[in-house]
Amino acid sequence: MSDTTTFDHIVIGAGTAGCLLANRLSADPSKRVLLVEAGRKDDYHWIHIPVGYLYCIGNPRTDWLYQTEPDPGLNGRQLRYPRGKGLGGCSSINGMIYMRGQARDYDQWAQLTGDADWRWQNSLPDFKAHEDHYRLDAANESQSNPAFTLLHGNKAVGSTGEWRIEKQRLRWDVLDAFAQAAQQAGIPATDDFNTGDNEGVGYFEVNQKAGWRWNASKAFLRPVMQRPNLTVWTETQVERLRLERDARGALRCTG
Repeated sequence: MSDTTTFDHIVIGAGTAGCLLANRLSADPSKRVLLVEAGRKDDYHWIHIPVGYLYCIGNPRTDWLYQTEPDPGLNGRQLRYPRGKGLGGCSSINGMIYMRGQARDYDQWAQLTGDADWRWQNSLPDFKAHEDHYRLDAANESQSNPAFTLLHGNKAVGSTGEWRIEKQRLRWDVLDAFAQAAQQAGIPATDDFNTGDNEGVGYFEVNQKAGWRWNASKAFLRPVMQRPNLTVWTETQVERLRLERDARGALRCTG
């Protein structure tokens, strides 16, 4: 362990996927893992206050400040395209909505790649493995049902994960009125946008914990930062990614 610049795995970018990968890969103590992030630590107070996204988006401390190309359909205007910069990535600056993708998209990816692991049903165990859903808390089990448990896991059998999902702490009369109007127009009401079919109207669930933003850094990175085989570099820009083929013809990253 004396060589501090040699690693078995290098993860570029400490966003949602990067934090999760660093957590899972470093669970093997025989492997040295480096997580590289161009942004700063997530110690900016506005990251953790839910309404703070208003002060993080468009802020060079936490946002890459990307803009779309001018679009004729927008009278030549450009739009802001926020991308998180810092530990947690976009999970540190977004609206905290927790929503899985459409099942049909996963199934199409499986068809296009010829890899059945992409299928929705085969991806579902991975979603369940990292979720910590409030409806499965002991005090809230009455809000759950067998169909929900099949989709979100069951704490009674130890399937709780790190990614906290809670009910929104707000409601507005105008939103309730809109939902009623949508139902009158034929759009079904739903209390779960994570069944594999996103159709419906209702309040989204959010990645928050006790009123605070629950970003990927809090969920996956902070609990394992003391692992001796995990190294995290912030304010570090990757300049080059070199790919080479090994003796079997498979691509690998070499520097």
